[in-house]
Amino acid sequence: MSSRPVLLVVAHGSRDPRHAATVHALVRRVRSLRPGLRVETGFLDFNVPSVSGVLESLAAEGAQDVVALPLLLTRAFHAKSDIPAVLHAAPPRLRIRQAEVLGPSPLLNSALERRLYEAGLTPADKRSTGLVLASAGSTDPEAIAVIAEIARELRHTGWCAVRPAFASAALPRTEDAVRGMRVRDGVERIAVAPYVIAPGRLPDRIATGAREAGADILAEVLGPAPELARLLLSRYDEALAPALLSALSA
Repeated sequence: MSSRPVLLVVAHGSRDPRHAATVHALVRRVRSLRPGLRVETGFLDFNVPSVSGVLESLAAEGAQDVVALPLLLTRAFHAKSDIPAVLHAAPPRLRIRQAEVLGPSPLLNSALERRLYEAGLTPADKRSTGLVLASAGSTDPEAIAVIAEIARELRHTGWCAVRPAFASAALPRTEDAVRGMRVRDGVERIAVAPYVIAPGRLPDRIATGAREAGADILAEVLGPAPELARLLLSRYDEALAPALLSALSA
């Protein structure tokens, strides 16, 4: 058993098989970046293995330290409630640190641009293009505020306009943001960037809204982007940093 804490990537899970396939592809990329690190995947719902099942298996194998990393872009209900509850019920022999969620991060912004360029945008297009930053949505005000702040920050990176949008629980919807940008902002060319990790029902809703409203560019979900894999390892290292500093000062 490696002396390094195990990295447990905690994904939401979905009935859509594309979700789990994307999560596993991302985890494979993480493993390729740090071959000596043991990386496991657990799902909160719908898919196997479950988070609790992975934790029980690790304890049975003799593991002691685990970093549980939420595969989430904002701190909402799952990060604040679901995941801590599952971790609290883990076998007591495990020492578990819960890492921060992935967003916000410059690496996520870079991954967004990667997907937009893959969809046909060029760097020179940004100054004449409006961007709709479309997230899954949340009932948590903190999560909504984070998306709005990211949109404001992106506005200063060369786009002629940026608006947030949400697939559920909050407004505006993607199609309304695209139409509003044309009418109120006078933007003729509009790109939609899904601020989501894996395919599923809500990302499909974003894509449908973008097409119905006539968006000119529709990017793919973030998926197993290399920037995302690097970000997972960064959050893992950050979670371990306090323990390392404590050990060095002891």
